[in-house]
Amino acid sequence: MESRQLGRTGRSVGVVGLGCWQLGADWGSVTEDAALEVLTAAVDAGVTFLDTADVYGDGRSEKLIGTFLASRPGHGLTVATKMGRRADPHVADAYTLSWFRAWTDRSRENLGVDTLDLVQLHCPPSEVYRRESTYDALDLLVDEGRIASYGVSVETVDEALEAIIRPHVATVQIILNVFRRKPLEEVLPTAAAHGVGIIARVPLASGLLSGKYDEHTQFAADDHRSYNRGGEAFDVGETFAGVPFEVGVAAAREVAALTPAGYTTAQLALRWIIDQPGVSVVIPGARSAAQAIGNAAAASMPPIDEETLDGLRGIYDGRIRQHVHGRW
Repeated sequence: MESRQLGRTGRSVGVVGLGCWQLGADWGSVTEDAALEVLTAAVDAGVTFLDTADVYGDGRSEKLIGTFLASRPGHGLTVATKMGRRADPHVADAYTLSWFRAWTDRSRENLGVDTLDLVQLHCPPSEVYRRESTYDALDLLVDEGRIASYGVSVETVDEALEAIIRPHVATVQIILNVFRRKPLEEVLPTAAAHGVGIIARVPLASGLLSGKYDEHTQFAADDHRSYNRGGEAFDVGETFAGVPFEVGVAAAREVAALTPAGYTTAQLALRWIIDQPGVSVVIPGARSAAQAIGNAAAASMPPIDEETLDGLRGIYDGRIRQHVHGRW
Protein backbone atom coordinates (compact mmCIF):
# COMPACT_ATOMS: atom_id res chain seq x y z
CA MET A 1 0.00 0.00 0.00
CA GLU A 2 1.19 3.52 -0.77
CA SER A 3 2.48 5.34 2.31
CA ARG A 4 2.26 9.07 2.94
CA GLN A 5 3.75 11.42 5.49
CA LEU A 6 1.37 11.97 8.41
CA GLY A 7 1.79 15.71 8.78
CA ARG A 8 4.22 16.80 11.48
CA THR A 9 4.26 13.46 13.31
CA GLY A 10 7.41 12.25 11.57
CA ARG A 11 5.56 9.05 10.68
CA SER A 12 4.50 7.53 7.37
CA VAL A 13 1.23 5.59 7.18
CA GLY A 14 -0.65 3.62 4.58
CA VAL A 15 -3.05 5.86 2.68
CA VAL A 16 -6.04 3.73 3.73
CA GLY A 17 -6.39 3.35 7.49
CA LEU A 18 -9.12 1.92 9.68
CA GLY A 19 -11.66 3.94 11.63
CA CYS A 20 -12.49 2.07 14.84
CA TRP A 21 -15.59 3.83 16.17
CA GLN A 22 -17.73 0.84 15.20
CA LEU A 23 -15.58 -1.51 17.29
CA GLY A 24 -16.69 0.34 20.40
CA ALA A 25 -20.33 1.34 19.99
CA ASP A 26 -22.96 3.29 18.05
CA TRP A 27 -23.02 1.11 14.93
CA GLY A 28 -24.96 -1.86 16.25
CA SER A 29 -23.41 -4.83 18.01
CA VAL A 30 -19.88 -5.95 17.10
CA THR A 31 -18.52 -8.89 19.10
CA GLU A 32 -14.97 -8.97 20.41
CA ASP A 33 -14.09 -11.80 18.03
CA ALA A 34 -15.52 -9.87 15.08
CA ALA A 35 -13.62 -6.72 16.09
CA LEU A 36 -10.32 -8.60 16.28
CA GLU A 37 -11.04 -10.23 12.91
CA VAL A 38 -11.55 -6.77 11.38
CA LEU A 39 -8.29 -5.49 12.86
CA THR A 40 -6.41 -8.56 11.67
CA ALA A 41 -7.84 -8.37 8.14
CA ALA A 42 -7.14 -4.65 7.82
CA VAL A 43 -3.52 -4.88 8.98
CA ASP A 44 -2.86 -7.97 6.88
CA ALA A 45 -4.18 -6.00 3.89
CA GLY A 46 -1.63 -3.24 4.44
CA VAL A 47 -3.36 -0.86 6.86
CA THR A 48 -0.87 0.77 9.25
CA PHE A 49 -3.04 3.53 10.79
CA LEU A 50 -5.83 2.94 13.31
CA ASP A 51 -8.07 5.75 14.54
CA THR A 52 -10.08 5.46 17.76
CA ALA A 53 -11.27 7.59 20.70
CA ASP A 54 -11.62 7.22 24.44
CA VAL A 55 -15.43 7.48 24.24
CA TYR A 56 -15.98 4.78 21.62
CA GLY A 57 -17.80 2.27 23.79
CA ASP A 58 -16.45 4.05 26.88
CA GLY A 59 -12.98 2.75 26.06
CA ARG A 60 -13.98 -0.58 24.48
CA SER A 61 -12.52 0.32 21.09
CA GLU A 62 -9.19 1.33 22.66
CA LYS A 63 -9.07 -1.84 24.74
CA LEU A 64 -9.74 -4.06 21.73
CA ILE A 65 -6.96 -2.32 19.83
CA GLY A 66 -4.70 -2.78 22.87
CA THR A 67 -5.44 -6.51 22.83
CA PHE A 68 -4.62 -6.62 19.13
CA LEU A 69 -1.38 -4.67 19.56
CA ALA A 70 -0.26 -7.03 22.31
CA SER A 71 -0.70 -9.95 19.90
CA ARG A 72 1.52 -8.27 17.30
CA PRO A 73 4.86 -7.33 18.86
CA GLY A 74 6.89 -5.15 16.53
CA HIS A 75 3.68 -4.26 14.65
CA GLY A 76 4.86 -0.90 13.28
CA LEU A 77 1.34 0.53 13.48
CA THR A 78 0.36 4.11 14.27
CA VAL A 79 -2.63 4.44 16.60
CA ALA A 80 -4.43 7.76 16.91
CA THR A 81 -6.92 8.33 19.68
CA LYS A 82 -9.00 11.32 20.75
CA MET A 83 -9.89 13.04 23.99
CA GLY A 84 -12.35 15.59 25.31
CA ARG A 85 -15.79 14.10 24.82
CA ARG A 86 -15.64 12.51 28.27
CA ALA A 87 -16.14 15.99 29.72
CA ASP A 88 -19.54 16.37 31.39
CA PRO A 89 -20.69 18.97 30.71
CA HIS A 90 -18.87 19.18 27.39
CA VAL A 91 -17.74 22.81 27.63
CA ALA A 92 -14.57 24.68 26.66
CA ASP A 93 -13.47 25.12 30.28
CA ALA A 94 -13.14 21.34 30.65
CA TYR A 95 -10.19 21.33 28.23
CA THR A 96 -7.50 21.81 30.88
CA LEU A 97 -4.09 20.31 31.56
CA SER A 98 -5.36 18.26 34.51
CA TRP A 99 -8.10 16.68 32.43
CA PHE A 100 -5.73 16.17 29.49
CA ARG A 101 -3.45 14.21 31.81
CA ALA A 102 -6.32 12.13 33.18
CA TRP A 103 -7.77 11.38 29.78
CA THR A 104 -4.46 10.45 28.18
CA ASP A 105 -3.45 8.30 31.15
CA ARG A 106 -6.67 6.34 30.72
CA SER A 107 -6.06 5.90 26.99
CA ARG A 108 -2.48 4.79 27.61
CA GLU A 109 -3.77 2.12 29.97
CA ASN A 110 -6.51 1.02 27.55
CA LEU A 111 -4.08 0.73 24.66
CA GLY A 112 -1.27 -0.76 26.73
CA VAL A 113 1.32 1.82 25.70
CA ASP A 114 3.58 4.24 27.54
CA THR A 115 3.31 6.99 24.92
CA LEU A 116 0.33 7.64 22.67
CA ASP A 117 1.34 8.05 19.01
CA LEU A 118 -1.18 10.79 18.23
CA VAL A 119 -3.86 12.39 20.37
CA GLN A 120 -6.56 14.54 18.80
CA LEU A 121 -8.92 16.98 20.47
CA HIS A 122 -12.30 15.38 19.83
CA CYS A 123 -14.53 18.00 18.22
CA PRO A 124 -14.43 20.39 21.16
CA PRO A 125 -16.34 23.67 21.41
CA SER A 126 -14.89 26.13 18.90
CA GLU A 127 -13.50 28.34 21.66
CA VAL A 128 -10.99 25.61 22.56
CA TYR A 129 -9.14 26.09 19.26
CA ARG A 130 -8.63 29.80 19.95
CA ARG A 131 -7.10 29.46 23.42
CA GLU A 132 -3.33 29.57 23.78
CA SER A 133 -3.67 27.51 26.95
CA THR A 134 -4.95 24.59 24.88
CA TYR A 135 -1.73 24.31 22.91
CA ASP A 136 0.47 25.04 25.93
CA ALA A 137 -1.11 22.08 27.73
CA LEU A 138 -0.72 19.81 24.72
CA ASP A 139 2.93 20.82 24.35
CA LEU A 140 3.48 19.88 27.99
CA LEU A 141 1.96 16.43 27.41
CA VAL A 142 4.57 15.92 24.68
CA ASP A 143 7.34 17.10 27.00
CA GLU A 144 6.10 14.69 29.69
CA GLY A 145 6.18 11.75 27.27
CA ARG A 146 2.48 11.01 27.53
CA ILE A 147 1.98 11.70 23.83
CA ALA A 148 4.28 11.83 20.83
CA SER A 149 2.20 14.23 18.71
CA TYR A 150 -1.14 15.98 18.78
CA GLY A 151 -3.79 17.07 16.33
CA VAL A 152 -7.42 18.07 16.18
CA SER A 153 -10.64 16.50 14.99
CA VAL A 154 -12.95 19.25 13.78
CA GLU A 155 -16.50 19.75 12.60
CA THR A 156 -16.04 22.93 10.56
CA VAL A 157 -13.69 24.43 8.03
CA ASP A 158 -13.16 27.47 10.27
CA GLU A 159 -12.05 25.27 13.18
CA ALA A 160 -9.59 23.49 10.91
CA LEU A 161 -8.09 26.74 9.67
CA GLU A 162 -7.73 28.01 13.25
CA ALA A 163 -5.79 24.89 14.27
CA ILE A 164 -3.60 24.57 11.18
CA ILE A 165 -1.73 27.81 11.91
CA ARG A 166 -0.58 26.55 15.34
CA PRO A 167 3.07 25.51 15.09
CA HIS A 168 2.86 22.07 16.71
CA VAL A 169 -0.50 20.81 15.43
CA ALA A 170 0.49 17.71 13.46
CA THR A 171 -2.81 16.70 11.89
CA VAL A 172 -6.37 17.78 11.23
CA GLN A 173 -9.12 15.21 11.02
CA ILE A 174 -12.14 16.40 9.05
CA ILE A 175 -15.15 15.01 7.23
CA LEU A 176 -14.24 14.72 3.56
CA ASN A 177 -16.05 12.67 0.94
CA VAL A 178 -17.89 12.87 -2.37
CA PHE A 179 -20.80 14.47 -0.46
CA ARG A 180 -18.65 16.83 1.69
CA ARG A 181 -16.33 18.81 -0.59
CA LYS A 182 -15.94 22.15 1.14
CA PRO A 183 -12.54 21.25 2.73
CA LEU A 184 -11.07 21.12 -0.77
CA GLU A 185 -11.40 24.90 -1.12
CA GLU A 186 -9.20 26.14 1.76
CA VAL A 187 -8.45 23.46 4.33
CA LEU A 188 -6.44 21.03 2.22
CA PRO A 189 -4.29 23.69 0.49
CA THR A 190 -3.64 25.52 3.78
CA ALA A 191 -2.77 22.31 5.59
CA ALA A 192 -0.34 21.33 2.83
CA ALA A 193 1.31 24.75 2.98
CA HIS A 194 1.89 24.33 6.73
CA GLY A 195 2.95 20.68 6.61
CA VAL A 196 -0.14 19.53 8.50
CA GLY A 197 -1.57 16.11 7.71
CA ILE A 198 -5.19 15.55 6.73
CA ILE A 199 -7.09 12.56 8.13
CA ALA A 200 -10.29 12.13 6.12
CA ARG A 201 -13.14 10.75 8.19
CA VAL A 202 -16.72 9.66 7.35
CA PRO A 203 -15.43 8.78 3.87
CA LEU A 204 -18.45 6.67 2.95
CA ALA A 205 -21.03 9.02 4.50
CA SER A 206 -21.91 6.45 7.17
CA GLY A 207 -22.30 3.78 4.51
CA LEU A 208 -24.42 5.76 2.07
CA LEU A 209 -21.57 5.70 -0.43
CA SER A 210 -21.40 1.92 -0.31
CA GLY A 211 -24.47 2.05 -2.57
CA LYS A 212 -26.15 -0.67 -0.50
CA TYR A 213 -28.96 1.28 1.16
CA ASP A 214 -32.41 2.23 -0.08
CA GLU A 215 -35.28 4.28 1.30
CA HIS A 216 -36.49 1.30 3.33
CA THR A 217 -33.20 0.39 5.04
CA GLN A 218 -33.58 0.12 8.81
CA PHE A 219 -30.77 0.43 11.35
CA ALA A 220 -30.57 -0.95 14.87
CA ALA A 221 -31.82 1.23 17.71
CA ASP A 222 -28.27 1.52 19.12
CA ASP A 223 -26.89 2.65 15.73
CA HIS A 224 -26.35 6.42 15.38
CA ARG A 225 -27.87 6.17 11.90
CA SER A 226 -31.16 5.65 13.74
CA TYR A 227 -30.88 7.96 16.72
CA ASN A 228 -28.78 10.90 15.46
CA ARG A 229 -30.36 11.79 12.12
CA GLY A 230 -31.38 15.17 13.47
CA GLY A 231 -28.25 15.71 15.58
CA GLU A 232 -29.96 14.56 18.77
CA ALA A 233 -26.80 13.08 20.34
CA PHE A 234 -23.91 14.88 18.58
CA ASP A 235 -23.24 16.93 15.46
CA VAL A 236 -25.53 15.75 12.68
CA GLY A 237 -22.64 15.96 10.25
CA GLU A 238 -21.25 12.74 11.73
CA THR A 239 -24.33 10.83 10.54
CA PHE A 240 -24.63 10.38 6.77
CA ALA A 241 -22.22 13.35 6.53
CA GLY A 242 -25.16 15.61 7.37
CA VAL A 243 -27.08 14.69 4.22
CA PRO A 244 -30.79 13.91 4.77
CA PHE A 245 -31.10 10.14 4.43
CA GLU A 246 -33.57 10.05 1.55
CA VAL A 247 -31.56 12.67 -0.36
CA GLY A 248 -28.38 10.71 0.23
CA VAL A 249 -29.90 7.41 -0.89
CA ALA A 250 -31.01 8.95 -4.19
CA ALA A 251 -27.63 10.60 -4.74
CA ALA A 252 -25.75 7.43 -3.82
CA ARG A 253 -27.80 5.52 -6.37
CA GLU A 254 -26.48 7.91 -9.02
CA VAL A 255 -22.92 7.47 -7.71
CA ALA A 256 -23.33 3.70 -8.00
CA ALA A 257 -24.45 4.09 -11.61
CA LEU A 258 -21.20 5.96 -12.36
CA THR A 259 -18.94 3.33 -10.79
CA PRO A 260 -16.37 2.13 -13.36
CA ALA A 261 -15.76 -1.54 -14.00
CA GLY A 262 -13.34 -3.03 -11.48
CA TYR A 263 -14.39 -0.78 -8.60
CA THR A 264 -17.04 -1.24 -5.97
CA THR A 265 -18.98 1.94 -5.22
CA ALA A 266 -17.24 2.15 -1.85
CA GLN A 267 -13.84 1.84 -3.52
CA LEU A 268 -14.76 4.60 -5.94
CA ALA A 269 -15.66 6.87 -3.01
CA LEU A 270 -12.43 6.05 -1.20
CA ARG A 271 -10.28 6.47 -4.30
CA TRP A 272 -11.80 9.91 -4.84
CA ILE A 273 -10.51 10.94 -1.41
CA ILE A 274 -7.10 9.32 -1.88
CA ASP A 275 -6.62 11.36 -5.06
CA GLN A 276 -7.25 14.72 -3.38
CA PRO A 277 -3.94 16.62 -2.95
CA GLY A 278 -3.00 16.96 0.70
CA VAL A 279 -4.81 13.90 2.08
CA SER A 280 -2.55 11.81 4.32
CA VAL A 281 -4.89 8.94 5.16
CA VAL A 282 -8.57 8.06 4.81
CA ILE A 283 -10.20 6.11 7.65
CA PRO A 284 -13.21 4.02 6.59
CA GLY A 285 -14.74 1.82 9.24
CA ALA A 286 -15.48 -1.86 8.74
CA ARG A 287 -17.68 -4.32 10.59
CA SER A 288 -16.38 -7.42 8.80
CA ALA A 289 -13.07 -8.70 7.51
CA ALA A 290 -14.40 -8.58 3.95
CA GLN A 291 -15.23 -4.88 4.27
CA ALA A 292 -11.79 -4.12 5.68
CA ILE A 293 -10.09 -5.95 2.82
CA GLY A 294 -12.25 -4.26 0.21
CA ASN A 295 -11.55 -0.83 1.66
CA ALA A 296 -7.80 -1.41 1.73
CA ALA A 297 -7.90 -2.45 -1.93
CA ALA A 298 -8.98 1.08 -2.88
CA ALA A 299 -5.35 2.10 -2.39
CA SER A 300 -4.32 0.07 -5.42
CA MET A 301 -7.12 1.20 -7.73
CA PRO A 302 -6.19 3.46 -10.65
CA PRO A 303 -7.06 7.16 -10.48
CA ILE A 304 -10.63 7.98 -11.45
CA ASP A 305 -11.21 9.10 -15.04
CA GLU A 306 -12.32 12.65 -15.83
CA GLU A 307 -15.77 11.66 -17.07
CA THR A 308 -16.56 9.95 -13.77
CA LEU A 309 -15.15 12.87 -11.80
CA ASP A 310 -17.39 15.24 -13.73
CA GLY A 311 -20.37 13.04 -12.99
CA LEU A 312 -19.60 12.96 -9.27
CA ARG A 313 -19.24 16.74 -9.24
CA GLY A 314 -22.60 17.10 -10.95
CA ILE A 315 -24.31 14.89 -8.35
CA TYR A 316 -22.87 17.02 -5.58
CA ASP A 317 -23.86 20.30 -7.17
CA GLY A 318 -27.32 19.11 -8.13
CA ARG A 319 -28.37 17.12 -5.07
CA ILE A 320 -26.07 17.64 -2.10
CA ARG A 321 -24.49 21.09 -2.03
CA GLN A 322 -27.59 22.89 -0.83
CA HIS A 323 -27.81 20.67 2.25
CA VAL A 324 -24.20 20.77 3.48
CA HIS A 325 -21.89 23.28 1.84
CA GLY A 326 -22.83 26.35 3.86
CA ARG A 327 -23.24 24.51 7.16
CA TRP A 328 -19.78 23.24 7.99
